Amino acid sequence: MVTDSIDVKKAGGWIIVLAVSFIVLGLIPIVEPAIAGIALTIWVGWLLIFGGLVHFIAAFRASGFGGVIWQLLLAAIYVLGGVYFLMNPLLALGTLTLFLAGILLAEAVLEVVIFVQTRGQAGGGWRLVNAAVTLLLALMIWSQWPSSSIWAIGTLVGINLIMTGFSRLMLGMVARRLGKLAHA
Repeated sequence: MVTDSIDVKKAGGWIIVLAVSFIVLGLIPIVEPAIAGIALTIWVGWLLIFGGLVHFIAAFRASGFGGVIWQLLLAAIYVLGGVYFLMNPLLALGTLTLFLAGILLAEAVLEVVIFVQTRGQAGGGWRLVNAAVTLLLALMIWSQWPSSSIWAIGTLVGINLIMTGFSRLMLGMVARRLGKLAHA
């Protein structure tokens, strides 16, 4: 039992270290959102190229002439998209930002629809709050596009990393507290 509490306490310490790392890493894209956005665009470009290679390999495993042709066509589209992202990262960042605004707009609309369908449930009002904030963010990105490309993606990635860090920090602190209670 004592060994288990020491393991929980030690794991909690590592989770706290990981949490602080997430928080620090999250500050970087918030301070330099344009660089973070371009870095993310380059990463997406490489992912697209890798996806194209996977489709190319899948073409050899596809059944029938039509399956092979579709896989090769998808491979070409993925690779061309990836090369475009790598060769034109600023334009690609603008494309990603506009796509993000569209996704956020769709999410806001769906959240309102779900709210209307489930409005009698406890806590359903939070869906409406989420929809309003998401819609506001989508409109803010959309109305400032293409200049929002400079800050939107990098800032959102930074906020996500910081929120992940804080959630892990709370988990680590609970684990350490549990380890101390079990040891006592």
